[in-house]
Amino acid sequence: MTTVEPSTRKRVLKVIFVSLLLDLISFTFILPLFPKLLEFYRNSEVGPESQSTLLARIFGGLNAYKSAFAKPIDSRYDIVLLGGALGSLFSLLQAIASPVIGHLSDKYGRRRALLASMAGNILSVLLWVMAVDFRTFLASRIVGGLSEGNVQLATAIATDISDENSRGSTMALIGACFSIAFTFGPALGAYLSSIATVAANPFATAAGVSLTLIVVETVYLYFSLPETLPNKTGKTTAKTTMKPAAVTRTNSHFLLNLVHFSFLLFFSGMEFSLPFMTYDLFQYNSAQNGRLLGFVGLVASILQGGVTRRMPPLLTVRIGVSACLFAFVLLGRITTVGSLYLAATCLATTSATVVSGLNTLSSFEASSNERGGKLGILRSWGQLGRGLGPLLFTSVYWWAGREVAYGMGALGILGVAILAFAGLKSPPGSVKKVKSEKKEL
Repeated sequence: MTTVEPSTRKRVLKVIFVSLLLDLISFTFILPLFPKLLEFYRNSEVGPESQSTLLARIFGGLNAYKSAFAKPIDSRYDIVLLGGALGSLFSLLQAIASPVIGHLSDKYGRRRALLASMAGNILSVLLWVMAVDFRTFLASRIVGGLSEGNVQLATAIATDISDENSRGSTMALIGACFSIAFTFGPALGAYLSSIATVAANPFATAAGVSLTLIVVETVYLYFSLPETLPNKTGKTTAKTTMKPAAVTRTNSHFLLNLVHFSFLLFFSGMEFSLPFMTYDLFQYNSAQNGRLLGFVGLVASILQGGVTRRMPPLLTVRIGVSACLFAFVLLGRITTVGSLYLAATCLATTSATVVSGLNTLSSFEASSNERGGKLGILRSWGQLGRGLGPLLFTSVYWWAGREVAYGMGALGILGVAILAFAGLKSPPGSVKKVKSEKKEL
């Protein structure tokens, strides 16, 4: 294994943190805007005189899909369901692109792959700025889904510069970026959407600021990020160059991918259904749902900053899956706002632990010259679950009701918990990490 100087590791970690934070804040701008944004396109493109538009045909298919449900779905959910479908499309495109981006980073280097990914991101957000019609907006989402690689490449870079003792804490830093971004990004995006600058695209201000963040991030990466892939840095030994050190695997990649896919299949479905459930039970509006999600992000960021990074990765996965199971059971039975926030605390615990823990475990099972590809495949399976989960879960929700949907979700997460407790094992390096950190404190 290539040794990275502490000063270099610190500098690269700073670059990863700043760039990923800019990327995720830009990414989360659009999340609270989907209902109003799609409503804007519907009002201008769907009607008796515009049945030939792409959006009109999509709404026709959506109405046919709704008619299959046992109980009627209020028309106010049309926009939300379409937004969920677009989110699923983005995740499914990520499932296709992630392995390719990962393998390219193993072949050509992390820096080059990341800058190429950023070029695609710039094009995606530029299309959003110009999106005066739905077709252009859809093109923006497609380009973004196929090019977004910052998260998985940041993960690969983090493993390049970390040894076994520090890898878990480094992965937790990446997780903290998610929590911080999801705490502040949606609120900032909602505020920017209230500032009208272009009549033909009321969301141009939010899109323009998002584009600015992405461009700043790209310039920052170009001048600040060194190459970290060991066989591209010129610091590997001749022995390492000829034959990378063999990795003694504790967990199969098949099992890790299965756990990641299964977990996100159920977890993402529950995430997407949460606004529907809070409306049905408590008549929550967008602002109240925003506060609920902000609470989840805040608790998750506190846990990742102070707790998760000090724990072995397998333990974080097991704690997170257990918390998720408890949340599913609660959500199927809650009747008060207090119990809702108790379930939200469990969801925050899950958000702070499971995905970052699985990424860390996967990184232990791959050598340096294949790590980008393996992490890309892990992310691909996760994105496949995230793409299918909302559509499947909401279908059960409206066909059979809240109790049945969350009950089935609880059974699914119980299966994930069995895999996590009975199937996954702690790699030796991850156990040493905790001991080493205790000695340093």
